[in-house]
Amino acid sequence: MKTYVPKEGEFERGWKVFDAEGKILGRLATEVADTLRGKNKPNFTPHVDTGDFVVIVNADKIRLTGKKLTDKVYYHHTGYPGGIKSITAEKLLEKKPGQLIVEAVKGMLPKNKLQQRFMKKLKVYAGVEHPHQAQKPETATV
Repeated sequence: MKTYVPKEGEFERGWKVFDAEGKILGRLATEVADTLRGKNKPNFTPHVDTGDFVVIVNADKIRLTGKKLTDKVYYHHTGYPGGIKSITAEKLLEKKPGQLIVEAVKGMLPKNKLQQRFMKKLKVYAGVEHPHQAQKPETATV
């Protein structure tokens, strides 16, 4: 008997909506990463993208525990010599609320060529409104 391996186009991708209001960042990010990879489906295969599209609303109302708002620092490099920049989680939440969730989810995905495909399926919005109603997304809970 042979093992079934799903191939691209043999399965349907759904759309899930996560409401981030009052949720803890890490716990939301783990659920989102598992949904993007498809780990909650019976046909999960590590080397095939079997996951669903994910829409996150209310990204500006996410919670961080402890003193992470003031102590957690995100770094990026501009590409110029001496161009390392840093920003605290509190300022990043004010400036770009969705970026906080994107960074957390990206860190929980595998570091390979599939990571870019997973990240393209993630849509993050600061408010309640999102333009994906036509896809009939299901509400997901954490």
